[in-house]
Amino acid sequence: MRIYLLPLTLTAALMSPTMALAEDIQHYQAKSSDTLEQAVINFNDSNGRLEALLAGDLDNANLAQIHELTYTLENALAQIQLESGSIAESLEAVHQASERSDAQAVRQHGIAYLGAARNMLN
Repeated sequence: MRIYLLPLTLTAALMSPTMALAEDIQHYQAKSSDTLEQAVINFNDSNGRLEALLAGDLDNANLAQIHELTYTLENALAQIQLESGSIAESLEAVHQASERSDAQAVRQHGIAYLGAARNMLN
């Protein structure tokens, strides 16, 4: 029975430093990116801050700021990715309507596509 306890004891002993390090990592509240417009703003602002931090010393304080920024960037990218599928669908609707020579549908879907595309670029 003691032979089986040795591997468990060693495993627990080896995990202790890892567990202590994991507890030191802070998780931050990210800025919300509920719309494409909000996601693009957060994306651009956070990328600007990240660029500035990367240009300086990567001391612990700056690494912590970068870590915090990644939460907002991940939210923004997820929303942009979600919305880009919608934009692609709008563009495909323009494409299909143009093949059918349906001017009204081209205008309707084209306006929707351009509005979404502008939000993505701004």
